[in-house]
Amino acid sequence: MATIGIFDSGAGGLSVLKEIRKVLPSGHFIYFADNAHCPYGEKSPAFIRERARVITQRLLDRGAQAVVVACNTATGAAIADLRSRFDIPFIGMEPAVKPAALGTRSGVIGVLATAGTLKASKYLKTKGEYQDDVRIEEHVGEGFVQLVERGELDGPEVERTVRASLQPLLDAGADTIVLGCTHYPFLLPVIERIAGPDVRIIDPAPAVARQLLKVLTERGLCHPDRTECHLELLSSGDPSVLHTLAATLA
Repeated sequence: MATIGIFDSGAGGLSVLKEIRKVLPSGHFIYFADNAHCPYGEKSPAFIRERARVITQRLLDRGAQAVVVACNTATGAAIADLRSRFDIPFIGMEPAVKPAALGTRSGVIGVLATAGTLKASKYLKTKGEYQDDVRIEEHVGEGFVQLVERGELDGPEVERTVRASLQPLLDAGADTIVLGCTHYPFLLPVIERIAGPDVRIIDPAPAVARQLLKVLTERGLCHPDRTECHLELLSSGDPSVLHTLAATLA
């Protein structure tokens, strides 16, 4: 089985790794959390591109044969640059606007994302393809990333923080909410509780996992074996929350 590198601004990309492990249960994964520079959402594209290059090289030095950019903001800012510089496959996060637009009943979809993702050309291009057919309401998940990086996934403060960003989308009539940041699925129980049973929440991570499997298979890098999953965790900052959240993936 190929060695897969995965990186994010912090621990959020572990939500993507969780889905990848479902399709590659015996994979060898190297996960890098750039938590010394988290969050990426308000960083400049140039800064994110430089960090992405440094992290990718570190993953390659440890044997990575493919890299998953498990961060919506980094995908928007850096994946084209990475593909031009490194001769390996890169899998990025896709804005899940299409399935939301096709599945909405009210004609209104909501997008929760970082400021960087909402300004990225990749998202704006996808949005432009569907905004004539549905109304797309957007809101930055203010404080979501910081909650997850502190390991705070529920409780009164978490509920207040989530509600402040989610309620405007619900008030606008959105019956489908797209999670545009890989940190946000860690808050899914709270999001679902506030949104209610009639609102569909879309996490793009399963689609990313399927795309990775497809690319590995096409390149002859997918050779299932009977070995157990091996996960190596790296970080640029305090790794404690990273290890705590990773333990929940088992």
